[in-house]
Amino acid sequence: MSASSLTIDRRSNAFLMIYALANAGGVIGYLPLLTLLLPLKIERIAGNARLDLLAATAVGGALVASAANIGFGWLSDRSVVRGNGRRRWMAGGLVAIAASYLLLIGASSWFALVAAVLLFQVAINALLAPMAALMADEVPDIQKGVAGGLTALAGPVASGIGAVLVGLAMLGEDARMAIIPAVSAMFVVPLLMTRARPADDPAMPLPPRPARRDIIVAWAARLLVQIAGIALSLYFFYYVESLVPEMPKAMLSRSVGRLIALAAVAALPVAVLLGRLSDRVGRRKPFLLGAAALAATGLAAMALVHAWQPAAVGFVLYTIGAAVFLALHAGFTMQLLPDPRHRGRDLGLVNLTNTLPSVLGPPLAWLLATPRDFSALLLALAALTIAGGATMLGVRGRR
Repeated sequence: MSASSLTIDRRSNAFLMIYALANAGGVIGYLPLLTLLLPLKIERIAGNARLDLLAATAVGGALVASAANIGFGWLSDRSVVRGNGRRRWMAGGLVAIAASYLLLIGASSWFALVAAVLLFQVAINALLAPMAALMADEVPDIQKGVAGGLTALAGPVASGIGAVLVGLAMLGEDARMAIIPAVSAMFVVPLLMTRARPADDPAMPLPPRPARRDIIVAWAARLLVQIAGIALSLYFFYYVESLVPEMPKAMLSRSVGRLIALAAVAALPVAVLLGRLSDRVGRRKPFLLGAAALAATGLAAMALVHAWQPAAVGFVLYTIGAAVFLALHAGFTMQLLPDPRHRGRDLGLVNLTNTLPSVLGPPLAWLLATPRDFSALLLALAALTIAGGATMLGVRGRR
């Protein structure tokens, strides 16, 4: 290998790490809030009506997030065409996230909290939509597997920060929420300081475009898996509470935060290893199917046990399988995008698989779960997850 090739590889690897950290910053912007801090605030405001208020914020937030992600993806596409790039939209998103957290801190009623969550969803998607398209623009196809695996770094980092915030007894609710946007910005700013590096060589002919059918099938597969993931993340705190109702709320929140962080850390090396392996063998579908099967096994275990420790094991298995599936699916989907000129918009449509589940998951939970019994819901989520993995077998992709 020549010296110039080594330099290019090092620059490419450095960019992958900068991007992975920025992606973690984006997830820090919402994961601790939605999994730990928002449920606590909802319970303080709504009391026994907490499931109703959580459903209202989840459904309303998902609808707004869906439109915002497509809109900001399209706007960043237009910026690329004009030569301005996507990074300025991401910078604006960071500022808007900080402002939305101020509104969340001040919310003290149902109406104020739902309104603050809706504004937060607009802000976070102003950051996330251009960032996702940036990976499609600037990471070569032969590295999209490992790049997707590295995005799994976001889970343990964000979960760890959430666990630390909840575990620091000297911090009040407002202080915890004020810290999150500052930490998120620390992770994202290094990416904003890099220069655009398009992966497409204008001198080379474009490869054959995949059939639109493939992107539709992949979209449906991710939707099924994400319905399970979103429903579980929204109600996981209350699921654990149903297993140990006698545990004090402060101790419960710390235990849930530590478990989420531990599971995310365990998923990271598996996602990176399998992402790199899928790059080398040039096949992703067997890995996706295996990951979905592992995630479904974890959900089924959680449904069948009624004690904290075995339920935690099931949750770790689920998290590893789901993280691998979503990470590899992200890289695979970017190879299926039909038109490089509309990556932001098209990824916004793909992102509906992240937001529509927040519309579909709460009604499913409302039908199948009670505050003290989540078994039927978890079995349904396991069935959706394995169905999503099997659906990926219908994607033909590029030859």
